[in-house]
Amino acid sequence: MSKETVQQQFIEQDLNLEIIEFSESTATVELAAQAIGVQPAQIAKTMGFQLKDQPIVIVSKGDARIDNKKFKSTFASKAKMIRFDEIESITGHPAGGVCPFGLKSGVSIYLDESLKEFELVYPAGGTPNTAVKIHINQLADVTKGTWVDVCKKPEGE
Repeated sequence: MSKETVQQQFIEQDLNLEIIEFSESTATVELAAQAIGVQPAQIAKTMGFQLKDQPIVIVSKGDARIDNKKFKSTFASKAKMIRFDEIESITGHPAGGVCPFGLKSGVSIYLDESLKEFELVYPAGGTPNTAVKIHINQLADVTKGTWVDVCKKPEGE
């Protein structure tokens, strides 16, 4: 069902974006990178968090990790991920397919600065075997996401 909500958003906004379907799973950063043929960092990982009064998603580069101090400073709340068994009912997408498109209303979208390392990124397309190739500027336009800096630099950077 959630692939359809993503497609519906693309149609309603007259976007020239395609949901790429794979025969294999793309449910993790590593699996998605392997299926697409890009480095894991270029996968736009979408993580769901529950703030005091609302759910949010944060989209970051695939190898980035949440920095708890930055998160608390930005959102005035501890980073509390949405539980695996609740993610679909809250976002409209199953675990492994959560993306910043076709979300249920009330879910705010934040884009981490780590994404700006790439011109093209690959978020999921609403299911654990889909992806969407999108330019970083178009991702910001389509999602109306707010830019934040809440991730740590990966080891070695």
